[in-house]
Amino acid sequence: MTRKTLLTAATLATGFGVAGLGFAQGALAGEVLDRVMESKTLKVATDPAYPPQSSQKPDGSFEGFDIDVAREIAERLGAEVEFVTPAWDVITAGNWGTRWDVSVGSMTPTAQRAEVLDFPAVYYYTPASFFVHEDATYESVEDLNGKTVGVCAACTYEDYLRGNLTIDAEGVPPFEFLVDPGEIRTYDTDLNVMDDLRLGDGVRLDAGLSALPTVKGAIDSGYPLKVLGDPVFFEPLAVATDKGDADFDAKIANVVAEMHADGTLGELSEKWYGVDLTSTGAK
Repeated sequence: MTRKTLLTAATLATGFGVAGLGFAQGALAGEVLDRVMESKTLKVATDPAYPPQSSQKPDGSFEGFDIDVAREIAERLGAEVEFVTPAWDVITAGNWGTRWDVSVGSMTPTAQRAEVLDFPAVYYYTPASFFVHEDATYESVEDLNGKTVGVCAACTYEDYLRGNLTIDAEGVPPFEFLVDPGEIRTYDTDLNVMDDLRLGDGVRLDAGLSALPTVKGAIDSGYPLKVLGDPVFFEPLAVATDKGDADFDAKIANVVAEMHADGTLGELSEKWYGVDLTSTGAK
């Protein structure tokens, strides 16, 4: 992947930098907002197997941080929420049509994604960490050089492993590429990575890379894993929309700004992560 400049912090904060471009490529101005307001339904793309951000229970209902954030956004729009579960690479490909209106899926805004998506608002930051089987003897992340590392496909963790991740957003500390894997294996979800790694150290994988809250959630649920070293980078995570509807982007940006200001996002982060991750990834 060619290294490109990311959205600026100002663009991420307002959502206006990319929202005013390329209307012919996606929705017409106001089209998505009008549809949501008229139907009183907000269709949200989410991952059914990404706890504690989002997961689907046996009864078909959803729970998690992203789920609660999406519900709150819908409520403030005066709409009911409807969750759909497309594959991650389908979401990031853009050109959604009317299949869903918004992604509240812990997505990092990148230059490549900004070619087909808009990012109206960052709603939290999360640390990215390597993890290994609990029986592994690695002492540092550098010990993973030349090893087989599993990661979600078409996500920022894969970009990091390939050495082409660039993040430019307010409050995000700089990072270095500390691991040069011998093999990178990609999976549909982070949970699939953990399922392979739980089979044993080196059986299918030597390590994985994911959001620290996701790793800790798996460990708390009984996965025989452990975090290796300190977080290797912090991600700004944003609400994503299909390109073209500036009115919808502005509305989403205003709603999320209100949720930051009144403490709602902080409370939801404390509920699911035990810490407020919504102000800056640097702390």
